[in-house]
Amino acid sequence: MNRDEVLANAIDAMVNCDEKRALEIAEKAIAAGFDPVDILSEGFSVGIRKVGDLFGRGELFLPQLIQSAEIMKKVTGVFESVMTKEAAEKKGKMVIATVEGDVHDIGKGIVISLLRTQGIEVIDLGRDVKTEKIIEAALEVDADIIGTSALLSTTLAGQKKLEDELRKRGLRDRFKTMVGGAPCTQRWADKIGADAYGEDAADAVEKALALLGKG
Repeated sequence: MNRDEVLANAIDAMVNCDEKRALEIAEKAIAAGFDPVDILSEGFSVGIRKVGDLFGRGELFLPQLIQSAEIMKKVTGVFESVMTKEAAEKKGKMVIATVEGDVHDIGKGIVISLLRTQGIEVIDLGRDVKTEKIIEAALEVDADIIGTSALLSTTLAGQKKLEDELRKRGLRDRFKTMVGGAPCTQRWADKIGADAYGEDAADAVEKALALLGKG
């Protein structure tokens, strides 16, 4: 298979929640020497977004959404196990969380997997995380970057709250901050004072490396 065929099959496997086929495609892509980040971001990640769109339109149901998320975790695990061997040099440390009031974490999981493959140590705080907990964790592990995800327009305020609280505590210059999620934009990142905005998983990796001076 050429790259386009691999990507098309990866997308199709995700949309059809076909775990066996998805894992086979991942293994074949690795064996063929394709760029794992490219296959993940342009293939499987596109597929999982399509699943989300179909769910939003009522064409797929919650069990299928959950199943596709589990398949995505296994697929990223396959790639991660291969790529982390090539990323022995630790380039930095990042704390990442889905903001308070938001329980979505599929996209965040993809970003985390890709970040780890690039030698960035990621501490995942999970979803629905309070601002105070995010800051405490960043201080505890001496993080270089704090990343927050918001998948609902109603929870975007959590990203602004983090920026405001860091300034209030005199910690804003201690950490670089990144924001992401469906309702986020570069304009929003600029408005709240975040250092970077990741449009998708691949872009988030590029921005994180740039913030660490490794890009």
